[in-house]
Amino acid sequence: MRRETLQEILEARRKERSVALVTSLESYEQRLIDPDAEAVSGVDADLLMAVRGALRRDRSVAVQTSSGRYFAQVFNPPLRMLIVGAVHIAQALAPMALLTGYAVTVIDPRNAFATDARFAGVELRHDWPDEALLELAPDRRTAVITLTHDPKLDDPALGVALRSSAFYLGSLGSRRTQAQRLARLREAGFSDRELERIHGPVGLSLGAQSPAEIAVSILAEVTQVLHAARTTDAEVRRG
Repeated sequence: MRRETLQEILEARRKERSVALVTSLESYEQRLIDPDAEAVSGVDADLLMAVRGALRRDRSVAVQTSSGRYFAQVFNPPLRMLIVGAVHIAQALAPMALLTGYAVTVIDPRNAFATDARFAGVELRHDWPDEALLELAPDRRTAVITLTHDPKLDDPALGVALRSSAFYLGSLGSRRTQAQRLARLREAGFSDRELERIHGPVGLSLGAQSPAEIAVSILAEVTQVLHAARTTDAEVRRG
């Protein structure tokens, strides 16, 4: 690998951008591909589609196209989990998500809740949730979870998240709370199709009772959605 290529990879990581290092298995020439580019000069459409699929699945892959055989090495930024609400469930969920490989941010304007003592090693934001999410810009490698149970905090955050490409949106509350939440968001202009993205009540149905058990159910559902999306993408490519 050339030094210039390594520097480009490190710069992409610093800016939290996904890139793939594509190596020809015939000439051994290498180049970086940015998956967000509409087209890449000198790269055929099949190879570009395969690279984008590999980045979505977070897995390096060998590719055969009409232009030759290639190996695409994936360099993705960490998965992110943005948690709105520094509540007891968040105290259990944040360290679990860290262990699973997520970069975790807890967002809560209530300084008494979002403290280093309660969330050791976790990035804390004391902005209003919608303002924080606008700045953090959730992408296809981001899960957004609202836990405050307060519409003044959760609803604006969900509004921003629904306009993003976040792969998972979840919100704490009963079925009745979820129905009321969806009604408010419809009034705010969101369609039923858009609102289907919100998992509520959040988490898999495990019979969870304690904050830690609820956190387990949330992380389990996030994991399920993440890998279901990757499986669907792979099936579409094979089809």
